Amino acid sequence: MRIGELSERTGTSRRLLRYYEEQGLILPIRCANGYRAYDERNVDRVLQIRGLLDAGLPTRIIKQILPCLDKPRVIHFSDATPEMLATLEHERDRMTERIAFLVRNRDAIAEYLAVVRDNDSPKGA
Repeated sequence: MRIGELSERTGTSRRLLRYYEEQGLILPIRCANGYRAYDERNVDRVLQIRGLLDAGLPTRIIKQILPCLDKPRVIHFSDATPEMLATLEHERDRMTERIAFLVRNRDAIAEYLAVVRDNDSPKGA
């Protein structure tokens, strides 16, 4: 697929997709005419990148952990500094806190909806 279709399918601008390429996060195939060509795996990869960026991870760390998301997994440890590991641990803990917060909010909304729907249902039915 071309960059326009990848952009449409992922909700990511073409400019941002080019930036991901510059950062080595996605690797399109270059056609003879110079156009970028992406395969189906890139759709999932871009969505993973966006999720990690939304979680607050910088692209330099995302680039290092992306192989962990592939199958088969190929993990490189060549530049895993103590600082990087501490950063990843901090981000993991921060994500865990956000997940717990989201679960609490989801459960509160579900409880609210259940009560509202129960009160709105016809009495005696």
